[in-house]
Amino acid sequence: MDYSKNSTGNLSVLSFLFVAVVFIFIWSPSLPNVFSSIQINNPCFPSYMTTAMDAPKDDLEKALGEASMGNKTVIIAIVNKAYVEGRQKTMLDLFIDSFWPLINHLLLVTVDQKLYMSDKFIEMMWIRTLFLADVLKRGYSFIFTDTDIMWLRNPFTRLDQDEEDDLRISCDRLNGNQWSEANPINTGFYYVRSNNKAIALFDSWYAKRHNSTGMKEQDVLDDMKRRGEFKRLGLKVRYLNTLYFITIVHANCCRTINAKVADLTLVLQDWKKFKATNQKAASFNWSGHNACAHSW
Repeated sequence: MDYSKNSTGNLSVLSFLFVAVVFIFIWSPSLPNVFSSIQINNPCFPSYMTTAMDAPKDDLEKALGEASMGNKTVIIAIVNKAYVEGRQKTMLDLFIDSFWPLINHLLLVTVDQKLYMSDKFIEMMWIRTLFLADVLKRGYSFIFTDTDIMWLRNPFTRLDQDEEDDLRISCDRLNGNQWSEANPINTGFYYVRSNNKAIALFDSWYAKRHNSTGMKEQDVLDDMKRRGEFKRLGLKVRYLNTLYFITIVHANCCRTINAKVADLTLVLQDWKKFKATNQKAASFNWSGHNACAHSW
């Protein structure tokens, strides 16, 4: 598809168009197989968007079809209440503001807000894994992205979709070898291709939920990698170099939503200034991320 080069459009325009191109569903641990209405009190969204409470599960198929690119690829993000509430800009506002060129291919899934690493939070993460497995089984490849990520450029130009990798996943620190399983994975951003190997991975991942007390799903996947599960399934996995893969900025070092919003707002403002000045990165003065540093 053709992507717009002007991704910093007025938020009021963004708000108007958003209703037509983003599909929002409730995916609750208590209701894993149905959709329901969603109420959002946020100036960047219409007052409410809804799907029928008794809508058949094939409504997901319809939404995937409308959001997908020509090669049956979609972008999926999970949103909870904390990310859409705020007196000024919210975390979701920032995410969308950075996301403009790819907005037609974004599927937002809403979940209940849970305390980080509580039993309910971990349960919610496993429901997310189950949902993503369902997407793969429907024949759709996807990028999964956390919502506290700024998309500064189109990542598909760097992911080289013609390659045969089954999984491309971000890591906290690349050890110099993009194929090394010693790299610590980060499930905040990854691209997975729909095929039998990827489906088997997600099924195996979800099946381990009862034998991983106190572990979040990222830790379980990392443990599966260390135990040779990736090799057993014949997966071709590439680990993204976060030093050079500067298409995205992830606020995973911040403890609070307010700190994420504050520092990511500066990132987005700096990025817009950088693009407008035609400077080289080495000569551009980037703002410090003080809110995240002071959130601990």
